[in-house]
Amino acid sequence: MDARALTPGPPWLAALNALHARGEAAVLVTLVGVRGHAPREAGAKMLVSARGTWDSVGGGNLEATAVDRARQLLTGGAAGPELLTLRLTDRAPNEYGRQCCGGEVTLLLDVVLAPRAHVALFGLGHVGLELARLLARHPLTLHLVDSRAAQLHPDRLACLADAVAHVQPHHAPIPEQVLADLPPGTHLLVFTHDHAEDAAILDAALRRADLGHLGLIGSAAKWARFQAQLRDLGHPPGALARVTTPIGLPELMTGPHRKHPAVIALSVAAQLLPLLDPAPAATSPERTP
Repeated sequence: MDARALTPGPPWLAALNALHARGEAAVLVTLVGVRGHAPREAGAKMLVSARGTWDSVGGGNLEATAVDRARQLLTGGAAGPELLTLRLTDRAPNEYGRQCCGGEVTLLLDVVLAPRAHVALFGLGHVGLELARLLARHPLTLHLVDSRAAQLHPDRLACLADAVAHVQPHHAPIPEQVLADLPPGTHLLVFTHDHAEDAAILDAALRRADLGHLGLIGSAAKWARFQAQLRDLGHPPGALARVTTPIGLPELMTGPHRKHPAVIALSVAAQLLPLLDPAPAATSPERTP
């Protein structure tokens, strides 16, 4: 066997694959030109996402400036690759400390991964599975969360085998803990088998100000009880207003079959689809205490 086949790739490449799987955007920063002295040679690379960096193009002010600009490209949208030239002298303007190597470097910043919408379905009962079948036909990352392992059994999810979406099942005995792993902008739909689970998920979701659509299935009476519980937990009226309930387009919820899981799922998907053009993620996701 060729020994080179056993050599792991650079960290930025592994991170690129992981971010692609999660549907997160990233900028590849490449050191393409060096004049004089610099911390790294031409060809050095670094990957930058909204929440992390991998590898290095030289550290210090050089790298901090590149990361800052890369995240501006992620949040503002980039028309194409961009060159960034920086002088490494004590007379050069900088924001992140002095770097006196005496040279000049040119960096290529290229958005190599565009953001993909994330949708998390909490509860894979009849409605959840029907909705998963509809959403799986779209280019997004679909998180399927349930406290019951049987609901996520591969045989039950076989109907999603040809999905366009990247499907990520999460068996979680405490479902709200999955929220910590969801990226900013994720849209949530909550319809578990247990109203206590629903309430706990909403409580945790409302503590993140960086999430997208928050939808809750249920009646007006259920929401009235939930509002009282959530107020007691410290959520102000403005936070409660973030919750959409009941979910789905009411004009589709008519007729004798309006309570059929497939009809409910269709109305919910129609309500959600206009929101699935992913907005760029914030570089520093804000979370409420």
